[in-house]
Order: sequence, then C-alpha cells, then structure tokens
Amino acid sequence: MIRLIDRIAPIASKPAPTGDLRCIQIKCGSGLARESARSFTTKFGTLLILSLISINALAAEPELRIQTRLQPADSVMVGGILELHLDVLTDSWFTEAPTLPDLKLPGALVMPPDGHAEHLNQTLDGKSFNGMRYSYRITPNLAQGFDIPALTVRATPGQASAPLTAQSQPLHFIATQPPGFKPGEPVLVAQGLRFTQTVVNSATPLKVGDSLTRQLTLQADDALAMSLPAPSLEDVAGLSRYPKAPQISNLDDGRGHFNGGQRIDTVTYRIDTEGRHNLPAIQLKWWDASTRQTRTAQVPAVTFDAVANSAYRPVFSITEDLKKLGQQGRVHLSGHGLVLLALLVAVTLLGWFARPFVHRTYLQWQARRRVRRAAWLESADYAWRQIPAQIDARPAQLSALYLWARRSRMGLKLTNLGPRLQDLLRACYSRQPTEEQALRQLKQSLATLHSQAKRNTGSAAPALRPLNLAYEKDFP
Repeated sequence: MIRLIDRIAPIASKPAPTGDLRCIQIKCGSGLARESARSFTTKFGTLLILSLISINALAAEPELRIQTRLQPADSVMVGGILELHLDVLTDSWFTEAPTLPDLKLPGALVMPPDGHAEHLNQTLDGKSFNGMRYSYRITPNLAQGFDIPALTVRATPGQASAPLTAQSQPLHFIATQPPGFKPGEPVLVAQGLRFTQTVVNSATPLKVGDSLTRQLTLQADDALAMSLPAPSLEDVAGLSRYPKAPQISNLDDGRGHFNGGQRIDTVTYRIDTEGRHNLPAIQLKWWDASTRQTRTAQVPAVTFDAVANSAYRPVFSITEDLKKLGQQGRVHLSGHGLVLLALLVAVTLLGWFARPFVHRTYLQWQARRRVRRAAWLESADYAWRQIPAQIDARPAQLSALYLWARRSRMGLKLTNLGPRLQDLLRACYSRQPTEEQALRQLKQSLATLHSQAKRNTGSAAPALRPLNLAYEKDFP
C-alpha cells in the first residue's frame, strides 16, 4: 500500500504538460458533454413538474357552494316583506342556469325569484368564486315564528363531469304584529301608499236605468300585490251592484326590479230608483314602514242624483217577485200542474217500455208491404197497365199484352181474345201492312177487350192439358 502511494505521489507532484494537444482536446470534450447532460436533465425535470401540475389541475372537480341570508336578519312585521337571498357560487363557471327549489311556508306568501339575478365575485378560503344571487320575497300573514328548511340547488359548473348539488343552512325568523292591528285583521305594510278613485257616469244627467262605475286603485311600495287587501264595496239601497274581477299586478322600475304591488277594483252600479244616492267613503288602514306608525288612506264619498225615466223597464227578477209574493224563494206547483207532470211521466215511461213492441210491429208491417208489392208486380192488372205505354212506343210492343193474357190464364194465342186482335195481326203481317191504324184501333178498344176477356175467362181455359208438350208454355 505504501509502495503504491509512493509511486503515485511523484506523478501527482509533477506539473501538467502544456505541449500535449491530444490531452487538451480530451479534457475539453469531456467538459462540454457534462454541461450538455446537466442542461437536458434540468429541462426534463421542469417539463415533468409542469405536466404533473397540469394533470392535477385538470383532474380537480369544480366546487359548488350555497349561501343564504335574510334581509332583515331575524324579524319582520306581519304584512311586510322579508327577502331571502340565495347565493349560488362556483370556482369555475356555469354552463346553464341553476335549478332553484320551491319554497312554501304555511302562513306566509312566498314570491319566487323572477329570473333576474345579481352577479357576484367573492373570495372564500383563499379561492376566487363567482356566481349569482337570487331573492325570495316572503310576506308573513300570521304573527309567529317561521322555519326555512335547507334548500337544495342543482347546477352544472364548467369542467364538471356531472351536475352538482349543494344545500344551504336552515334559517329562522319571527313575524310580529304591528301596533294598532288586532290579531286576524288584514295588515298592509309598505314604504309608501297611494289610494285613488275614478267615477264614470254612463249619461248626463243620470236617470233611472243608467249606470255609474267606481274604480279604486291601490298602489303600495315594497309590498307584494297578492298581499294588498280588498276594499269594502257593499250594497247601496236603490242601486244594483255588479263588481268586476280585480286586476292585481306587481310594479317594477322598468328594468325588471321589483318596486311594489298594485290592485284595481271596479264596480258598476245600476240605478233602480230616482232620488239622491250616496256611495260611502272607503278607508284603508296600513303600517308605514318608513316612519314605523299606523296610517289611514281614504277616498271620498260619491253623491249623485237620478231623475225618473218613463221609458225604462226594470230588469225581470224572479227573486224580487218571489220576495214580494212572500214565497221566500220557494216555488209551489198547483194540483193541475202536478197532474200534468204525472201524466207526462207516465207517457214517457209507457213509450220507453213499449219501444220493443213498436219496433217489432214496424218490422212486420214492412215485411207485409214488400209481399204485397211483389204480388202486385206479378199480377195481371200490373201487366194490363203497361199495355197503353207499349202501344204508343216506337216501335210498338205487345209483350205486356202477352203477359196479361198469360197471367189471366187465357194462353198466348191472341186470336182467341177477339176480332180486334185478329185484325191487328192481319194488318201487321198482310202484304200491305196497316200497323199504325190497327194499333190505334186496338188502343181505343182496350176497355172492351178487357171486359170481354173477364167474361170469357172461364170458357177460354181447357179442362185438360194438350197432348203435345210443346204447347206447355201456353198454360200457367
């Protein structure tokens, strides 16, 4: 070991040679290779780290968060508006509008979001979130506590593999009765209120039979239209009241932002009697949320005169007539009317039960009618009625005459029926035929031929059939 060190030491102590170019070239080449390897290793490591970071970023699912809060925080007046703000947030973006839940609270009116939303940007737990804020408007009708359950929202953020759901925290608030209102009394809470009326006469001056229309318009700021109370429109003596369906709508600022509610009530009065009539004033009590005190809005009374109208005929009213007769709305039938009613019922029942018999009788009558029709078409009289028309035809025919003779059991030999027929045959088949004249003469003597045929019917038919069967067709 000592020897090896001794051998190496002199070599190490010698100065490096300067004239050997081969040694210099080898040393320089080794340094460049080491630098190139070190640079490649650094770049490969950097790319690997960036790839891992990108894969982790792509693999992470977006997050969905729900936040709720009440405005005002925990209490509200009966008839007032409490807003439930529902914030839907994500650290990505939304590919479509979130699906919001329905909210129902017994004892309160709930107006769901109308589609308008406020855009939000927040930082939660060091992460940036963006989303939308929706508002439910709640008007309690009872003085009690209300529990808002956890609300489930469904949404699809960008880069999410499936729709996500999230729930809010349950909330609680208390509704209190405004001072000056009794339990169960309708309460209207508003920041401001306008109560006006419009009166329209159908004619000037008013007469019996004319009409007057009274329209009441109620507008309340920061109040739901569904919560606006109906004004008291009662009957007035001498007038007939005809109310119309109220027109209820929410008010906005023209950009879709809720401002309040409006209710329009319209009633038409028909004048039934002459004289002075008075529509009473109408008062409306409400709670002013801005000054926190009770106020009263009122429209004035309407007074007008109506003169007589000789051309007016009152509308027929069964109720009024019955009241005048003291019947109290009941109708009594006389004994004669009861008899007529019983007779009508009996006839109806008889007709109902007699339907099968009537139908069967009708079918039998139709069958007998068809049989009689067929017998008439096969009779000698029917054939006789066809003879004049065939004689007048061009060319003339005698088939009906032969048919009549056969059906009358006189055979088919026309020469046996009388001299007229013999003259007819001679005129038709002689060397100088005079068929037209013979046919006219035959038509004129048809009545005589018919009467003679009836007298000779018994003697014309032989008692025995002929021996020659070729003449079998001559007999019926």
